[in-house]
Amino acid sequence: MKAAIASSAWLAAGIPAWLRFNRALAEPAAVQAKILRDVIARNEDCVFGRTHGFSGIRNYERFCERVPLSDYPTMEPWIARIMRGERSVLTTEPVKRLLPTSGTASGRKLIPFTASFQRELNAAVGPWIVDIHRRHPGALSGPMYWSISPAMPADEIESAVPVGFDDDSAYVGKWRRWFVEGAFAVPSAVRLAGDFEALRYLTLLCLLRQRRMSLASVWHPSFLVLLLDALPAWWDDLVRDVESGCCSRAGDVPAESRRAFRVPPNPRRAAELRQAGCEDAHVLWPELRVVSCWADAQAALPAAAVQRRLPHAHIQAKGLLATEAVVTIPFAGRQPVAVTSHFFEFADEHGELHLAHELQPGVRYSVIVTTGAGLWRYPLGDCVEVTGFVGRTPSLRFLGRIGSASDVCGEKLDELFATAAITAACVAFGVSPEFAMLAPEFPHREAPRYTLFIEPAAPLGIALRIEQELRRNPHYALCRDLGQLGPVVVCEITRGGHAVFCKVMNADGQRLGDIKPQSLSPRSDWRELFGEMPS
Repeated sequence: MKAAIASSAWLAAGIPAWLRFNRALAEPAAVQAKILRDVIARNEDCVFGRTHGFSGIRNYERFCERVPLSDYPTMEPWIARIMRGERSVLTTEPVKRLLPTSGTASGRKLIPFTASFQRELNAAVGPWIVDIHRRHPGALSGPMYWSISPAMPADEIESAVPVGFDDDSAYVGKWRRWFVEGAFAVPSAVRLAGDFEALRYLTLLCLLRQRRMSLASVWHPSFLVLLLDALPAWWDDLVRDVESGCCSRAGDVPAESRRAFRVPPNPRRAAELRQAGCEDAHVLWPELRVVSCWADAQAALPAAAVQRRLPHAHIQAKGLLATEAVVTIPFAGRQPVAVTSHFFEFADEHGELHLAHELQPGVRYSVIVTTGAGLWRYPLGDCVEVTGFVGRTPSLRFLGRIGSASDVCGEKLDELFATAAITAACVAFGVSPEFAMLAPEFPHREAPRYTLFIEPAAPLGIALRIEQELRRNPHYALCRDLGQLGPVVVCEITRGGHAVFCKVMNADGQRLGDIKPQSLSPRSDWRELFGEMPS
């Protein structure tokens, strides 16, 4: 009942944003022009605004003349001033938090979070939630599972502004936070679990208690597969905990937070679980309507694996969302640009800039955002392709990260090409691996080579097919012909590939929600990390 009331309130709170977004889809040019005018006018008197002459900017052309593209190294000195306690640096309004995220070259990044940015997020979340309700009746009727990022280790960062949120639900704001937490099937205290095993157990326990779970939202689809794969080993303990209302494996969760996992005993649900068994996940949650997860680029194959495990649920491709900005949201069966949130620019493959309403079908672009948090003409590093339109607003498909590359001896492989090669090979063999990634290796007394790390077992011949696909890159083909690179080999991962990947990325400073799947990694120590032998 609490979940239903909270979900209804959250849905009602999103209706105004849904109405605005629905209208904006027909006039993206006008909506985006107004967002740009407003964000400039609000910030004329901040240090960045005075430095770049915001008071004299009246249109997009003058904005481009006065404000250069600014990547994180360019923004970092400004953010350092915020960390020292200086006010009105990038925006006139106070910076409430600095949100940690990761960068391939710059390591840990700190992104400002302001009240304006929070409103921009809610301008995207509201339409998404209402659209789910309209397209999938019942998806918001029961408890919902939203994947929660584990608590990050305390950073030794000297900052006058607090770093990070103590809870993912804080992103939506104070009063909306009550709605969100009331609808959650898994309490936010799960983030305090000391390791991934404890987090998975606690998550499964909470989910098994909820027969009427109606929606699941995770980041990478393999995370959900990992949860389901853990059921057989823990099944007896889980059912006993459901029956008793206790929690036998709380890990390192502080004692004061453990009460979140203690509930009244439920022998009826436990008996139902024992009768159903753990083999067919769709029997455990018969009212599950929607699973929202990444389903583009490298996540497409594991998303298909989730669909096989939960055939009664609709797999909704999650929009392109980063700590820095919301780029697209699932809406009307597509993924239109979040035109009511931030101001967007898009660079084509020739470096020419375009506004949202100028994008062309089938063309690839990189995304540049200007936000109410003080990111001014900030390249996100994401590559997208226009797949159609909702009204006059382009719908985008995420293709991969720009700049993620591996170049051992001149082969110049990049993320997008590696994704295409793996996908083509898997389609040719009719397989949908839960995890697949290429990475270089340096075997003793042999030429370097690329290894396909794949879960579960790969069909015979897939290494040769990957090799054929990679040779479409003339630089790779030349390195192979010269003997600088050896042929592709396969390393089969029996289980937990994505879990290991997440642990490694988490140890490098990434939050769980920020860890995007990769088809290509420049690291050469994955065999040791996965602990597998070559096939």
